[in-house]
Amino acid sequence: MGETYRNPIGSEPAMARAMSPTRRLSLQYVLLFGSTGVSLPFAGLWLSSRGFSGAEIGVLLAAPMLGRLVTGPLIAVWADGFRLRRTALALLGLAAAAGYGAATLASGLLPVGAAWFVGATAMASAIPLLDVLTLKLAAKSVLRFSPPRGFGSAAFVVANVAMGTLLTRGDPDLVVGWIVAAGVAFAVSAWRLLPPEPVAEGGPLDRMARFRGMHDLLRDRAFTLAIVAVGLTQATHAFYYGFSALIWKAQGLSEGVTGLLWAFAVGVEIAFIWWLEPWRRRAGVGARALLLIGAAAAVLRWSLLALSPPLWALWPLQALHALTFAATYLAGVDLVERLSPPQAHSAAQTLNSALSSGVLIGLATIASGPLFDAVGPAGYLAMAGLAALGGLISLLLPAQPRSPTAASSSR
Repeated sequence: MGETYRNPIGSEPAMARAMSPTRRLSLQYVLLFGSTGVSLPFAGLWLSSRGFSGAEIGVLLAAPMLGRLVTGPLIAVWADGFRLRRTALALLGLAAAAGYGAATLASGLLPVGAAWFVGATAMASAIPLLDVLTLKLAAKSVLRFSPPRGFGSAAFVVANVAMGTLLTRGDPDLVVGWIVAAGVAFAVSAWRLLPPEPVAEGGPLDRMARFRGMHDLLRDRAFTLAIVAVGLTQATHAFYYGFSALIWKAQGLSEGVTGLLWAFAVGVEIAFIWWLEPWRRRAGVGARALLLIGAAAAVLRWSLLALSPPLWALWPLQALHALTFAATYLAGVDLVERLSPPQAHSAAQTLNSALSSGVLIGLATIASGPLFDAVGPAGYLAMAGLAALGGLISLLLPAQPRSPTAASSSR
C-alpha cells in the first residue's frame, strides 16, 4: 500500500513532511499506549500510596469507565465540530495531562476522583478518534491500519516493563509523572505531526446534525447489535485484568512469572495484528466471522482458566489473547466502520469504545470483586458465559455488512 499523502489543507512542518504517514500514526499510538501501559497496571499502586482503600480505588478506577456512557457520545459530537481530526486529539492529550497532573496536587476522595476522571476520560476518548483517523487514511490507500496499531501494543508492553523496573527503586509518583509527560507529548505530536485530515470534506457539520447522527446510529439494529456483541466479549477480560495476578500468586507463581505471562499474551496480540490480520483480509475472513472466533476463543480460555491449570498450560491459554482481545477489537473496528455512514464514523467508533472499553467492562469489573471473593478462580466461568452471549448476538449480524452509504449508492 502506498505511502504518498496529499495534504488536503495546506503546508505542514518540515519534520512532518519528512515522516511517512505510517510513522506519524505509529508514533501517536506509541505515545497513547505508552501511557495506558503504565496507567492500567500501576494506577492502583499510585492511588494506594495516596492512602486510598481497596474499595475507594475500585470506585476511582471504575468511575471513568461507567461515565463513558455519557462522556463518550458528548466527546464524539464535540470532536466532529472541528475542521481537522487532529485538533480534538491534541486537546484531549492536554486534558489528560492536566487531569492526571491535578490529581497529584489534590487530596481527598472527591478532588482526586474528579481530576482522575478528567484525565482517564480524555486519554480513553483519544483511542477511538485516533482509530478513525487511521481508518480514513487506510481507506485512501495511504497506509494500513494494522502496523500503527501494532506499534501501540508493543509500546504498552515496553512501558509496562519499564515502569515496573523503575518502581523497584523509585517512588510511585513516577506513575503519574510518566502519564502526564506522555499526555503532553501526545498533544504536541498530534498538533505538529499528524496529517491534517479534515473531519468532513465540506467542513464540520453543525451541532444538531451531529446529534442527529448519533441518534440514528443508536436506532440502527445492526449497529447496536454489533457494539453490544463486541462489548460483551471485551468485557470478559475484566476478571482477568483484576484478579489473574492474585490467582496465579495463590497457585505459587511469582510476580516475575505473572509479568512474563502478561507480556507473552500481548506479544502474541502484536503478532496477530501485524501479520495475521493482513492475511485474514486477503483470505476474505469477514468481520462477523472474526468476532465469532474471538467469542469462541474467550469461552474456551476462561472456561479452562477456571480450572486453575498448571503453568505449562497457561502459555497456550495466554496465546488466545490474540483472539479474545485483538480479533474482537479489530472485528469491532471493521464492523462499526461498515455499519455507519462516513459523517458518523467518529461517533460510531466512540460509541463502540464507550461500551466495550467503558460501561460493560466497568460493570464487569465491579462484579468481579465479589465474584472473586465468593468463588475464586471459578469466577472465570461467568466471563465464559458473557462471551457465549456475545457470540450468540454476533450470529444476528449480517455476514457481509456494508456501510449505509455504500448500500444506498448500490441501489
